[in-house]
Amino acid sequence: MQEKRRIVVVTGLSGAGKSSALRAFEDISYHAIDNLPLTMLNDLLKEASEKAVDTPLAIGIDSRTLHFSPDLFLSEMRALRKQDTIDLHVLFMDASTDVLMKRFSETRRRHPLESGKPLRQAIKEERQLMSELRLALDGIIDTSNRSSTDTRRVVVERFSDKAEKSMVITTTSFGFSKGVPRDVDLIFDVRFLRNPHYVPELKKMTGQDEAVANYVRADEGFAEFVSKVQDMVEFLLPRYEVEGKSYLTIAFGCTGGKHRSVMMAETMARLITKEGRKTNIYHRDIDAI
Repeated sequence: MQEKRRIVVVTGLSGAGKSSALRAFEDISYHAIDNLPLTMLNDLLKEASEKAVDTPLAIGIDSRTLHFSPDLFLSEMRALRKQDTIDLHVLFMDASTDVLMKRFSETRRRHPLESGKPLRQAIKEERQLMSELRLALDGIIDTSNRSSTDTRRVVVERFSDKAEKSMVITTTSFGFSKGVPRDVDLIFDVRFLRNPHYVPELKKMTGQDEAVANYVRADEGFAEFVSKVQDMVEFLLPRYEVEGKSYLTIAFGCTGGKHRSVMMAETMARLITKEGRKTNIYHRDIDAI
C-alpha cells in the first residue's frame, strides 16, 4: 500500500504568524511554499507525484493569494481529502484583533485588505472572510500570547517526524484576566480553589513551587476535582483517538495564570504521563506581571 504524502495547508489571518509557522515546517524538513495560487495547487501536487517526491509539503494560502475565495478554498480542500494518496491537514493561524493591530503598527506593514480603510476595519473584514474556512479546519494555533519561538515549538510538537505518532496532548495554564485561549479543546476553571495570591510569602511564587502546590492541594475540594477531571480525560482520550484527533489541548484557568492554573496543568500532565502518554506543558501567563 502506497504511503500517503503529508500536506499541511497553512492559512489564517494576516499577521497571525503564518510565516513563522512555515519557517518552522522548513526546520522539520517540510518543503514550504507560501502564497500559492489556489488554481496552481493541483498542478503542484501532480508534478510532485509524477516525480515521486515524497517530501511532506507545507503550503501557505490566505486572503493575499491570487484567485482566493472561501468557496474555491473549501472546494479544493474537499477534493484533496478524496485522494487516497494524500494525508491533508488544514491549519489555521489566529490572533486577537488588538494583537494584530499592534503587530501591523510595529512592523509598519500594510494589511492586504486595507486599501485606505482603517486597519481595524480591514482586520474585521478579513476575519469575516476567513471564518468560512473553519468548515475545513483540522487545527488552530492562536498566537495572541505566543512569540515566534513559541509558535515554532507548537508546530514542531505537532508535526515533526520525531513527535509521537499517537495523539499529542498538551496541558496549559492561563489567566482569565488576560483572555481565554482560543486554540484549546477542554477548559477547566480553577478559580474556586484557594488562592495563593493573597498569602504574602506565596504571592511572588508560581504553581511550579512546592509551597504553592501544597497550599492549593490543601483545599478541601482539590482531590475530588482532580479525580473527576482525570476520569473525564481518561474517558475522552481513546474516543478522540478513534475520531482521528491529532492533538488535544487541556487548559486550566485561574485569575492571573500564575498559581492555581499552573499547579493544575502540572498535576494533570503528570497523571496523564503515568498512563504512558507523552504530555507537553505550556504556561501562557506564568511570567506576566
